[in-house]
Amino acid sequence: VQLQASGGGLVQAGGSLRLSCAASGLIFNMYVMGWFRQAPGKEREFVAALSQSGSRREYADSVKGRFTISRDNAKNTVYLQMTSLRPEDTASYYCAASSVPYYYHDARSYGYWGQGTQVTVSS
Repeated sequence: VQLQASGGGLVQAGGSLRLSCAASGLIFNMYVMGWFRQAPGKEREFVAALSQSGSRREYADSVKGRFTISRDNAKNTVYLQMTSLRPEDTASYYCAASSVPYYYHDARSYGYWGQGTQVTVSS
């Protein structure tokens, strides 16, 4: 299984970025897909997750109303559209896949992880 995240970069506060995560080696539409992030010196934290069909979305309170998770099961890809970015959003962002249909916020539910993509928001 491979999860390949991309789309990170440097952006000014208030700007936008779209992260992508392309999955291979798994039956994509059978997995909950999530995004987590980790800033230097901090623990990894939940950002957003999306059910297999896309009918259920969950977000961390800190990103609600600013970030949108979506998926294209035909392309085996999950996206994270990030708007109104803040310096505190600076982190490495990781996509992950889970076969557990609940506990979206719990990193332990996710069996597959991609490499991080760095997002840096300047003030």
